[in-house]
Amino acid sequence: MSEQRLKVTLAEIEAARATICGHVLRTPMLAAPPLSALTGAQVYVKYENLQVTNSFKERGACVKLAALDESERRRGVIAMSAGNHAQAVAYHARRHGIPATIVMPMTTPFVKVKATQMQGAEVVLSGETLFEAQQRAETLAAERKLVWVHPYDDAHIIAGQGTIALEMLEDVPDLDVLIAGNAIATHGIRPAIEIFGVECSLYPSMWNAVHGEKRPCGGATLAEGIAVTRAGKLALPVVRELVRDIILVDEPLLERAVNDFLTLQKTMAEGAGAAGLAAMLAKPERFAGRKVGLILCGGNIDPRILASIMVRQLEREARIVSFRLTIPDRPGILGQIASRLGEFGANILAVDHHRLFLDVPAKGAKLDVTMETRDAAHAEQIFRALAADGYEPVRMESGAVLQ
Repeated sequence: MSEQRLKVTLAEIEAARATICGHVLRTPMLAAPPLSALTGAQVYVKYENLQVTNSFKERGACVKLAALDESERRRGVIAMSAGNHAQAVAYHARRHGIPATIVMPMTTPFVKVKATQMQGAEVVLSGETLFEAQQRAETLAAERKLVWVHPYDDAHIIAGQGTIALEMLEDVPDLDVLIAGNAIATHGIRPAIEIFGVECSLYPSMWNAVHGEKRPCGGATLAEGIAVTRAGKLALPVVRELVRDIILVDEPLLERAVNDFLTLQKTMAEGAGAAGLAAMLAKPERFAGRKVGLILCGGNIDPRILASIMVRQLEREARIVSFRLTIPDRPGILGQIASRLGEFGANILAVDHHRLFLDVPAKGAKLDVTMETRDAAHAEQIFRALAADGYEPVRMESGAVLQ
């Protein structure tokens, strides 16, 4: 596809860079040794989570709103978003004194709803999905004569987001691979770079459009920011021509990527913001030994969800384990078990008695013990010791006994 055939050109992206100068942060692009060791690639991270609203969406919103004429600014703007585009439009609308209405799905994390309201926008919660929210936004736009600011299917938005690639290739000119968007700018500057797109497996809308498939779209995903049911009309021809492949990632990998950014790289990523790293974890052979640029495109995550992700990852790594023991119901037995676990260096987190189970004698009981261990090998050592002591341990997961 030639630049002339693209809806957005490299020249327009360069112009967008001039527009956002002084209004949007030029974020750092830094080497990430822990992620490199994890993936086998040479990883560089573009920290878009450092923007004022913690995502790259500020770039496109700034360019779009700067292009409005006085009549459009007086009428006001409307957008639909699960959070980051919402905050970006609200923030830059307030900078320009433009009234902003944002339609968000009712499933949007409260932290994102509150952050958007704090930027001065009117928030309308409608629908379960982005598609349903978009339908409501389109209706309101027609009724109130508001200017529509689409989160991705808009030339100004695309040009603004493309400024990320300009900065990345200035900082690391010899990248081999770029994951997540910015195809026009990247290809225009360095055509040899392989560009990969990422979608969550529950919402493979672009995958379907490119491959002519009809995989279902729907469900609760950690990556609500990319949970779209229809591919963008402007983006689709760009992806078909310039994107090497689209990688689908499932929910456990999204969780792991969020956790890895926090625990290894010491930075905050939301589900959609960590999708690029999740793709590397899903297909490590595609990136091993190569110089890879990741865009950490958003850091707005519900603290409650983040805490859950961290605990769930500890369980996956067997650093938090639960055993159900069969014990005699007599005084002192709990102390004996606690001392035994202490000998092995386990830290007891929770204990729960079950005396009414029918699969134990009347003078017996079931004891569920949740403990912190060093790793899977340490957990296995404790399991075998409890078995040797006659407690018939059974491994549990999320409150259920594993058969």
